[in-house]
Amino acid sequence: MPIDFAQQIIPGTFEYALSHIVDKHLDLSTFDKWYSNDKNGAAAYPPSVMLKIILFGYSRGLVSSRRIANACETNITFMSLSGDVQPHYTSIASFVA
Repeated sequence: MPIDFAQQIIPGTFEYALSHIVDKHLDLSTFDKWYSNDKNGAAAYPPSVMLKIILFGYSRGLVSSRRIANACETNITFMSLSGDVQPHYTSIASFVA
């Protein structure tokens, strides 16, 4: 049965507010020069996705990049915030650094 991830985040919740603020109110253009990978390798993850999953993870007590990466694979809220993208823990740690 397919899951519509957009409907998993309910208005009025913390994760909805986090997603709305990151998508609509933050200027993430400063990340563009650091996280563009157009010339070689796999495409870089969008900074908005990385910021959402990291901030949500921290709010839930997940400070390890490995735990956040695992949550992106197993937790429906993390899947919804990331758009069902599962970044590797090294990508998460690199973004935080």
